[in-house]
Amino acid sequence: MKNWFTPTLPANRRFGAAMVAGFIGGNISSFVKWGTEIPFPPRTPDRGIPPKDMLIDMGVNAQETIYHFSEHVINWGVAGIHHLFSIVFALLYCAIAEIFPKIKLWQGMAFSLLVTIGFHGVLLPTFGWAPPLWDLPAAEIFSEVFGHALWMWTIEVFRRDIRNRMTGLPDAEYMK
Repeated sequence: MKNWFTPTLPANRRFGAAMVAGFIGGNISSFVKWGTEIPFPPRTPDRGIPPKDMLIDMGVNAQETIYHFSEHVINWGVAGIHHLFSIVFALLYCAIAEIFPKIKLWQGMAFSLLVTIGFHGVLLPTFGWAPPLWDLPAAEIFSEVFGHALWMWTIEVFRRDIRNRMTGLPDAEYMK
């Protein structure tokens, strides 16, 4: 059995298709992640929203990054951070999948666990945007793990389908 870091053959990689898939999958999966936050809110009502706190720390007045839709006030700054996160990580995932196919373990959901731990366990607490992982309520951990799993699975579905449709070829590790 090949190990985690056994790369594919360079001639079998299709980075152009991977980037198209990552961009489209990242956009669509962002809406999937937001959708999981309706039935399973990711934090208690008394806590700030990490993307809003990030904007404030960058010197952006997050209260001014709004637009109105159907008489609702939407914070495009917060939504933009969330959406950009999704696209960047989808592009990264799709590029890595071309080189190291083991990243696709459990249809990408293993990668989603790494992202969840990296952000909610390390990055957000380090910058004071969220409590340490051990202080998070179980409901928040469930929401983030579940939401990120569906988010990444969506990216993997788009990655595989778009790559295969664009190239007419199987994934890099299956090519001779």
